[in-house]
Amino acid sequence: MTRRHGRLALGGGLAATILAGCGGTSNPVVTFSAPPAAVVPSTLSVEPSPEGPIVATGSGYTLYEFTTDTASKSTCVTSACILEWPPVIAHGTPTTARGLEQGLVGTIGRPDGSRQVTYSGHPLYRWNPDVKPGMVTGQAVSNEGGTWYVVDPAGRPITTPFSVPS
Repeated sequence: MTRRHGRLALGGGLAATILAGCGGTSNPVVTFSAPPAAVVPSTLSVEPSPEGPIVATGSGYTLYEFTTDTASKSTCVTSACILEWPPVIAHGTPTTARGLEQGLVGTIGRPDGSRQVTYSGHPLYRWNPDVKPGMVTGQAVSNEGGTWYVVDPAGRPITTPFSVPS
């Protein structure tokens, strides 16, 4: 059996060691040297997309909602899910840029005690493969037992598949 070891650099200075092919399984083992990185925006903003305006971080990174979540509970709580879909964590109340309603911003508790930002009752996440502001590569992705969608400024998920590559 061949053992391959690698390091994966993630946002926020987080590093994970990935061991593939160990223990006779094809599933990689991810060991975190710190909790998975979360997104901490100070402002939610609006970005253009082929389907109209969508909710993003103040720096332009696309935000997504997950169909298995509820307005009071995130279901993306495993290390594997958080690695791909970092939750948007609040430190205080995020502000909203023009085109969004501050009254639609809220938070929910996460198992680690942090507060996740919601917009119109949708817990918000980033998609790690969106490596540049304005990218939309996680839209309508079926992953982690549900589907991931961008959210419009009125707080509704946009379910039409589309992408905005780098």
